[in-house]
Amino acid sequence: MNMKKISLYLVLIALAFFAGGIVQAEAIPLPSLQLGMEDVDDPGKVSSALQILFLLTILTLAPSILIMTTSFARIIIVLSFLRQAMGTQQTPPTQILIGLGLFLTLFVMGPTWSEINQNALQPYLNEEISQMDALKLAEAPIKNFMLKQTREKDLSLFVNMSEGQSTSDAEVEIQSLIPAFIISELKTAFQIGFLIYIPFLILDMVVASILLSMGMMMLPPVLISLPFKLMLFVMVDGWYLTVGSLVRSFGG
Repeated sequence: MNMKKISLYLVLIALAFFAGGIVQAEAIPLPSLQLGMEDVDDPGKVSSALQILFLLTILTLAPSILIMTTSFARIIIVLSFLRQAMGTQQTPPTQILIGLGLFLTLFVMGPTWSEINQNALQPYLNEEISQMDALKLAEAPIKNFMLKQTREKDLSLFVNMSEGQSTSDAEVEIQSLIPAFIISELKTAFQIGFLIYIPFLILDMVVASILLSMGMMMLPPVLISLPFKLMLFVMVDGWYLTVGSLVRSFGG
């Protein structure tokens, strides 16, 4: 009987605390968020809102813009091919490859971005040119860089599919240039990856032939050839050759 009374008291205390919490929660004012369309007398407020929306959109698309209009795609694909050819699985880690690719991209794109800063960004910040003029001036160095790395065959493919576009480099629109630039970068990256694969493939074939002649058919050739791949790569200073060839492939 005492246990029933104690249990009843505990339930009543819990309900009292719960009720008190509800009362306190009701006393605390909560912020409200309202979405709607209202008449605005000041056009500057509308302009500021649109600029903020445009900035957020650019920040959202920034990774895609970095990949599609710079040297990053070719660099990261070649580095991925190198890791696969060596057979080191996750070494170097993906974060290391991406970081190296970003810094190599900053190095390769440095002259282009410096030209954009000098001819477009700084005059716009100093209110010497309008926003549209700044965008046009900023677009020119990017287009020049992509045109140098784009094959004429790829560029003609998208220009011919777009009605009313000129085939001259100065009049090619950016929406036709970017996909042509990307497929050109993919082809170049695959060509470099093929050349990287050849010495490692030959080493795998030699090790597999030796193991087969010794009757060690159950021993994986990749496991035996991995130390020799690493030794070969270190002896020829592979990172120096790979990174140097990548940078020079952009005309640097």
